[in-house]
Amino acid sequence: MLAYLSIGILSLLLAGIPVAVTLFLLAFGVDQFFSFFPLTKALGQNLWSAADSFLLIAIPLFVLMGEIIVRAGIAEKAYRAMDHWLSWLPGGLLHANITTSALFSATSGSSVATAATVSTVALPQGKSLGYDPRLFCGSIAAGGTLGILIPPSINLIVYGFLTETSIPQLFMAGLVPGLGLALLFMIASLLLCLWKPSLGGPSSVASWDTRLNSLKFLLPLLVLFLVIVGSIYLGWATPTEAAAIGVIASLGLAAQNRQLNGKMVMAALDGTIKTSSMILFIILAASFLNFALASSGMVQQLTGLLNAYELSPFALLMAVIALFIVLGFFIETLSLMVITIPIVTPLIVAAGFDKVWFGIVMILFVELALITPPVGLNLYIVQASRRGEAFSDVIVGTLPYLAAMLVMAALLVAFPSIALWLPASLSQ
Repeated sequence: MLAYLSIGILSLLLAGIPVAVTLFLLAFGVDQFFSFFPLTKALGQNLWSAADSFLLIAIPLFVLMGEIIVRAGIAEKAYRAMDHWLSWLPGGLLHANITTSALFSATSGSSVATAATVSTVALPQGKSLGYDPRLFCGSIAAGGTLGILIPPSINLIVYGFLTETSIPQLFMAGLVPGLGLALLFMIASLLLCLWKPSLGGPSSVASWDTRLNSLKFLLPLLVLFLVIVGSIYLGWATPTEAAAIGVIASLGLAAQNRQLNGKMVMAALDGTIKTSSMILFIILAASFLNFALASSGMVQQLTGLLNAYELSPFALLMAVIALFIVLGFFIETLSLMVITIPIVTPLIVAAGFDKVWFGIVMILFVELALITPPVGLNLYIVQASRRGEAFSDVIVGTLPYLAAMLVMAALLVAFPSIALWLPASLSQ
């Protein structure tokens, strides 16, 4: 069965079959060749049970909130503000790219939206000021990955839904590693620009009046983040209710920015429908594949195979991490999650690892997949805003940030409390 799944996944994806269709075809194959029971007879009930979840409504709501913020020009003003505050550092705009990505991540929940927004705003300015194009593009692509780690994260919602893990705990667990990763990105940029100042372009110092006046462009996003995450963890709202509050608040911010009109709302709704339909279709397909694998004894087979090799818990974790790194070169990130979660999560939990902590580790390596060729989505998002320039620049520019991600992964493995202390302390 393992060979069937491996060959089937790679063959169908390389053939250009949509991810959701691939997952359904794999599930039907498991039913035909490896199950003693007609699993397809439970297809309707399984899909209805998966779709009939109040939690899933949060996904299109968070997507809509991010679409509104992008189209209302709020992210562009936040970028200018971060530039005023950080331009004195060596590589000033590189830090603005990363911090704006972190700030926007706290409202959009999407890496693609984050990378696309910051690319549009930052690239013309970086080019005009003479920044090294490779490092500048790399900072945008890497900063965009923060969108799926810093809450509210759509990918964390998907992980929580598929593994029946608390979404509030996942959100809190992702906050410190997300901010820590943003800090490591900034340290990497700073060290490179100290080593070779020409990489960072000219430094400038904005007046304190300019800095303080720019805070009004940062405050709305900070308030939006506190309202969403705070209401969830204080128990005032579920993730779905908090997402709805976020949509209403983002509409208010768009109105305050004088960008709220019928054309903008329709464009935001159109983008939301396209993105959400793709995500939800994949989730439904993954749910049925999970059911098929569980019913056919896949987890027991894997457990027996690993027991035969007598892997220690740490060796098992390293094997799973290696699997994520290899698959991340070839499989799109959401697909990587839904394909691997039903197989590896039960094994990791059985080995004694915390399910919340593992969710953060998984997301970190999903982030890694976003900026590794040949299918690293953020690489293409940044390149699309450059038009005609070398794609290799974007790939090379991400290398320092890939190293920073591996450092954070090592820290998480060595010190799980980095992810777990905040949810543990707030639950007391």
